[in-house]
Amino acid sequence: MNPKLHKGLSPLWWDFREESTLMLNRDWQVEVDRVTPTEWAQMLDLFNDANLYQTWSYGRVRWGDENLSHLVLKRNGEVQAIAQLRIVRPTSLKFGMAYLRWGPLCERRGQPLDSEVALNMAQALEAEYVSNRKLFVRVLPNAFAGSPRATVLQSAFSTFSLEPLDADNTYRTFVMDLAPSVADLRKRFDPKWRNKLSGAEKNNLKIIAGDGGQEFNSFCQIYKNMRNRKSFETTVDIDEFARIQADLDQRHRMRVLICEDQGIPVAGLVASAMGDSAIYLLGATSDQGLHSKGAYLLQWTMLQWLKQNGIRWYDLGGIDPEGNPGVYTFKKGMAGSDVCQLNPLVASKSTVSSAIAKAGMAVQRALRGSSASTQLAHTLKQLATKN
Repeated sequence: MNPKLHKGLSPLWWDFREESTLMLNRDWQVEVDRVTPTEWAQMLDLFNDANLYQTWSYGRVRWGDENLSHLVLKRNGEVQAIAQLRIVRPTSLKFGMAYLRWGPLCERRGQPLDSEVALNMAQALEAEYVSNRKLFVRVLPNAFAGSPRATVLQSAFSTFSLEPLDADNTYRTFVMDLAPSVADLRKRFDPKWRNKLSGAEKNNLKIIAGDGGQEFNSFCQIYKNMRNRKSFETTVDIDEFARIQADLDQRHRMRVLICEDQGIPVAGLVASAMGDSAIYLLGATSDQGLHSKGAYLLQWTMLQWLKQNGIRWYDLGGIDPEGNPGVYTFKKGMAGSDVCQLNPLVASKSTVSSAIAKAGMAVQRALRGSSASTQLAHTLKQLATKN
């Protein structure tokens, strides 16, 4: 696709009216890298499918401003879809890869997902990053296999290939539908889970909620103490999440809950709620918290807060029945639907970019299975799709 630059406008503004046969009509416009962080945050509020991974703060902290690209699709001047991508170029030459995580965002608030918007957005992404920049493009869509949303996105990205699922790129989770009443949600819990919640409610625990630095620092202390005690391997960088939290617009900050037992923080939970969905991101519990069953009260408190704030879906944050059976059993007890994210979608017209991307992902898989140091992993993953 070779979109013609609109005369008199910046080269980063495309007009598909004349040369593109893939855009459906003359009413669509694409802007690339013309938006400010403040404008991007405002655009996020337009979408049901907004999420933490598409915030500028997440991209800035994880990858750096210089490695981000932002594409905005408009119809008759009105924003219809947006996407934030990470750009990886190992040299100054025109090859590398573009990584889109949990996007594009194309479901406007109060409206059903429009297949025409999704199609035009897929074509705009292909035009800019595959055809124009010659990159290997990898899209990790915010959709679960078998859902109506997945069907729309698969059709829109029909020129992309489905990347085969394996242990490294499969995201399996429980998703709760929060439409039922609070009482009905509680009735749906596994009886053992519900009994432990009742026990926690009798333990005189105190829940502190907030989105500020004090709450997040308190959570980080619980988390780090838990790691030191259990000595488990993890790819989670808790300090990085703290920096993301500090950088986010206040309305997009993660919700932090701390459970105190006799004034001592014993458990914590961090979740992100944007658009119509929330994601359980981080959890930590001390030995005292296990005894007092603080994690059950934290999740129940979070569910009620999400309901009160109009959130429809709660993603419990990933499950691994074999690798982490305890966490799997805990999350299963909340009676969500067991789902898998749609396969990553990939496209490339550059042999060099494809080779770089495949080599980078191979390095990432090797590092996940080794005991390499954190610093070495950080250095080598510059050629990989950092999740």
